[in-house]
Amino acid sequence: MNDATRWLVLVVLVGGIVTAFYYYYWRPNAQQQPPPFVEAPPSQAEIQPVIRHPIQPAQPAGEASALPPLDESDEATRDALAGLLSQDWVQEFFQLEDIVRRLVVTIDNLPRRQVPLKYMPVKPTGPRFLAIGEEESLFLNPDNYRRYTSYVRLAEAVETKKLVTGYVHFYPLFQQAYEDLGYPSGYFNDRLVEAIDNLLAAPDIKGPVKLVRPKVMYQFADPDLEARSAGQKILIRMGSENAGRLKAKLHEIRHELTGQAPDLRSPAAG
Repeated sequence: MNDATRWLVLVVLVGGIVTAFYYYYWRPNAQQQPPPFVEAPPSQAEIQPVIRHPIQPAQPAGEASALPPLDESDEATRDALAGLLSQDWVQEFFQLEDIVRRLVVTIDNLPRRQVPLKYMPVKPTGPRFLAIGEEESLFLNPDNYRRYTSYVRLAEAVETKKLVTGYVHFYPLFQQAYEDLGYPSGYFNDRLVEAIDNLLAAPDIKGPVKLVRPKVMYQFADPDLEARSAGQKILIRMGSENAGRLKAKLHEIRHELTGQAPDLRSPAAG
């Protein structure tokens, strides 16, 4: 697996695997529309002047030009994906236009209440979200869990040290996209670590998960679960076994990125 493939697996792991089915499965009658050119999300960006988890440059000064410019990085992204997966799989599942920016927007929003559908890096696929029961007795259908198993297996198959090495190599593209998003003093790797920590803090729900459907979209009946971040709610919908396996991989990645254990006292969303 080459370096370009490894960094892409990392961001897809954190951004794509966890969010690929977010609105598609949670909104059984929603119509999927092609997303427009990616722009900054409407929410006000918060400046983060202090770098908490610095990334050391992978190339000596002067060699960063070996990376493609951000606005011309789609071809390199497609090549990287094709090196990891079949070309048909890449075309079927990924939004290939402006994918670096899509990934940055997705990761930035995972700790928030919603992930904007039009910025998703992965196309929604497969059957729609399933619930069981009626009216006052709606529950999350365990059949939904199987949809995530192949993605969890992909995450587990990636060698963490090599994956992070590739991410560091291509880090300047992510940093530029993050600054363009409206964080001129922000640091993308800090936000990535925040997103990982928020996912790791998701509660482990082993029993039936009760739902309500006040309008079109399903919601968790438990107000505490419904108030959780977008990323945490998706981990809950993956099922306890899948979520546990993905958390184990995220622990490895975080430790390799920072050399530190996560602080799991983070708020539900923010």
